[in-house]
Amino acid sequence: MNILKILKKSVIDSQVYVSLMGTLFAVFFMKEQNTFRLPTVLLIFITYFSGYLYTKYQYTKHFFKILVLNAVAGIICAFLIIHNHNEIRLLKWFVIVVLGLLYNSFFLDVYIRKIPLLKVFYVGLVWALVNCWLTLPEFSLPIFLISFFYITALVLPFDIRDMNSDTVQTFPMLIGIQNTKYIAYALVFISSLIGVFYLKPLYAISFFSSTIITYILIYYSENKRDDAYFSFGVETCSALPFLFLLIMEYF
Repeated sequence: MNILKILKKSVIDSQVYVSLMGTLFAVFFMKEQNTFRLPTVLLIFITYFSGYLYTKYQYTKHFFKILVLNAVAGIICAFLIIHNHNEIRLLKWFVIVVLGLLYNSFFLDVYIRKIPLLKVFYVGLVWALVNCWLTLPEFSLPIFLISFFYITALVLPFDIRDMNSDTVQTFPMLIGIQNTKYIAYALVFISSLIGVFYLKPLYAISFFSSTIITYILIYYSENKRDDAYFSFGVETCSALPFLFLLIMEYF
């Protein structure tokens, strides 16, 4: 039990896990598009990690440390882009960072997270832009749609988890848990349908396989479940396409 608590605090609560999951989701599409590069992977991980740290700790006594850490992370990311990519990639990265700040920042009177029902779509938007725009020479609409619908669906179970504590109206609060699940099912279905028709066969199978597990985890999502079910179980869904791809490639 102590090991599980240590693991949760050091990996999940530290935002390392969600950042890794987001990075592996991006890697899946990078490999499918033959754009995989290690500096880009590192860039994405640092961006996710610093962004989630900022969101979580901006109202705490650790804020100054997080601000310094984010400044260092920004310098590292700029260095990675300048030395491995081009100024267009730097502009794309900057736009995505700004979108992240608009999601939840202490210096804004109104930010995205305060707007009822918008949060789930906004998170899907930012993650989708990383996959379809930041890592590719040109914007890819199919990858945007696959990512947007899939990630938006994955955010909905977290709204189910937080429905008794959220101060802003969310889908579970408005239409109930079961109807929220129906929306998530529909979004995953649309995402998988686009993936089957657009992605290369091996990648399409990998993505479709991940949606099966995603359906199951959404089905059993309840606000009384332990936080680990969401922060580990549901969060892992974003890495499943890449993990299924590894299994099919090497086994």
